[in-house]
Amino acid sequence: MIIATGTASGKSLAYLLPAVSEVFSGGTVLYLTPTKALAADQLTSLRRLRLTQVRAATFDGDTPAEERQWIRQNANYILTNPDMLHRSVLPRHQSWTSFWRRLRLVIVDECHGYRGVFGSHVAQILRRLRRVAARYGARPVFLLASATASDPGVAGRRLTGLEMAEVTTDASPRGSTTFALWEPPLTDLRGEGGAPVRRTATAEAADLLADLVIEDVRTLAFVRSRRAAETVALAARRHLEEIEDLEYAHPGAPDGGVDEASDPDTDTDADTGREGPSDPAMAAVPADPSAAAGQGAERPGRLADKVAAYRAGYLADDRRVLEKALRSGELTGLATTNALELGVDVSGLDAVLIAGWPGTRASVWQQAGRAGRAGQDALAVLIARDDPLDTYIVHHPEALFGQPVEATVLDPDNQYVLAPHLCAAAAEIPLTEDDLDIFGPAAAGVLDDLVSRGMLRRRPAGWFWTSRDRAADLADIRGSGGSPVQVVEASTGRLLGTVDESSAHTAVHAGAVYLHQGETFVVDLLDLDSGVALVTAGQPDYSTFARDVTDIRVLESERSRPFGPGELHFGKVEVTRQVVSFLKRRTQSGEVLGEEPLDLPPRTLCTRAVWWTLPDTALTPLAENSGSRPVDLGGAAHAAEHASIGLLPLFATCDRWDIGGVSTELHPDTGLLTVFVYDGHDGGAGIAERGYARASEWLAATREAISVCECERGCPSCIQSPKCGNGNEPLDKAGAIRLLDVLLRP
Repeated sequence: MIIATGTASGKSLAYLLPAVSEVFSGGTVLYLTPTKALAADQLTSLRRLRLTQVRAATFDGDTPAEERQWIRQNANYILTNPDMLHRSVLPRHQSWTSFWRRLRLVIVDECHGYRGVFGSHVAQILRRLRRVAARYGARPVFLLASATASDPGVAGRRLTGLEMAEVTTDASPRGSTTFALWEPPLTDLRGEGGAPVRRTATAEAADLLADLVIEDVRTLAFVRSRRAAETVALAARRHLEEIEDLEYAHPGAPDGGVDEASDPDTDTDADTGREGPSDPAMAAVPADPSAAAGQGAERPGRLADKVAAYRAGYLADDRRVLEKALRSGELTGLATTNALELGVDVSGLDAVLIAGWPGTRASVWQQAGRAGRAGQDALAVLIARDDPLDTYIVHHPEALFGQPVEATVLDPDNQYVLAPHLCAAAAEIPLTEDDLDIFGPAAAGVLDDLVSRGMLRRRPAGWFWTSRDRAADLADIRGSGGSPVQVVEASTGRLLGTVDESSAHTAVHAGAVYLHQGETFVVDLLDLDSGVALVTAGQPDYSTFARDVTDIRVLESERSRPFGPGELHFGKVEVTRQVVSFLKRRTQSGEVLGEEPLDLPPRTLCTRAVWWTLPDTALTPLAENSGSRPVDLGGAAHAAEHASIGLLPLFATCDRWDIGGVSTELHPDTGLLTVFVYDGHDGGAGIAERGYARASEWLAATREAISVCECERGCPSCIQSPKCGNGNEPLDKAGAIRLLDVLLRP
């Protein structure tokens, strides 16, 4: 069964009642959530019930080793996540014998979060779970919950492999939500070409957060990156300190005398020259140590102390303290990444600020739904970044309101996802013919391939894992790369937090300014081999921004065919990204103080891509002025790349965020104008291959989508991308149509 009703509609109660009932009858319950925060929150709710028969415990990466054995032997209500299920619980299922035998209910909360390649991995993990449970004689009921699922029955069936009954009627009482679309004002600053610069979304969010805290309005401010969470919290605290200091020095003075300087934009993607999965940076505006110093006697209960940041990378204990403070009202304002987007119980919130379009309508409504719980009225504000996509949304509200949320797209039959999970399943319990129905129609062919590659051995009793290595390590379900880098204060050895390995090059390179809960540090050393970044507390008057270069190289064209006057290819490529330097920008003005080189190794992604080329002879008419302006070939190829990425999910079951692209007027490996669309996962994920198979339909639909769009020069509905590393420049809409006309010519 899947329950798909709005936020705060009672879904937690709907699965908690049958779960507790199963425990009281001697069964066990497995609760699965995408985030540790939600599991910890649910555990708190369970413990409030004071039911001695319910022995509930979280089992995740934060669980101390000394507690794990007790949990395996005694807990009857386990709260975990797909990562722990994949790497620990299923491979060591023999240690959970008692739990499996009594398993009655599997709860999959916030199931809309399992989309794209990640969702496809989770779908196979759930199939492995069903198989292990059956090994111990259990046939648990699966109960899914989501506030923003589109076509929930279909989504639930793809995720679990089981038929799903839908519950979609929402009769819960709800207050009204006032939803504002907010465009920051233009400043007196001038950018390239003398164009006025718009105030940043992060600066605007910080001021709005401070204003709401002053009015005692409990608020979450969602931002797009970890560094932005720190920056918004810090700027809001600084603003509140300035106001309070002014009031303290001059009681009754009007607030209008406070000077609100614009912070430089700290939530901008690096200029990578490609569209694709990007790494969040955390270098940000440093604290102003003078803000609270020398202001006379210390005043208890300052408003600035009611604002904090929340993000991944904090230590578990720090996250729990922040969550508790938000629930209790000790914190009034919290700047957060999407780590708090899901159903953590933050009842009592009055407002939500969303700094920058979060990527999907589903995320917008999920974040907005954090406010107005328990029937309260609420405020939600979407603050536009100075970005074409955000600008389009605030000027075209019909693109947001009255539109359905995006479908939950996943493909459990993707052979690149299925293969490592079949290996993991065989390592858990040797596979038999009877197991093939669980893993779907593609399993038999994939098993034959795994046998031919020597990864599995076929015997009369079934398929067996042949290696002493851990089969679960074959599947990186989140595509996060290696182990996190620990951020350590050099003088004390204090562990401040962690940074994803994929983000370390941009976030904690030597010389980077690093923020942690309002404290400012400068990175002394990044030791990639040891996975440690050493930092020293400092008070720099600048922020840092990593710069990188990205390249794509053709390794092998596995298939090719003529395509119009050009050629279409599918094969192996290597995408290389290297951080080569970082900029220092003055805190207040954004002035570039200098650029310092970095010597960091390149990061490479070996994956698969579909690409098309056009010869110079086919392009010559486009470059000539024959009654219409010449085509900017680079801008036309770039626009066609963006639009084709946006349309590929219609023809290959994927999420837009699973793929990336590169376009160039002259690629060194082909010697021709080339447009690449590649899988954003190591080894490939089958998406580009499907694009190759359906290229005619796909690219014809791309051309149609661009041409029928009513905009003049391009908009997010056709050629602009929310994740373009070049800031959607250059783009040539008319040129893209003409370029695709040439490519699609019979």
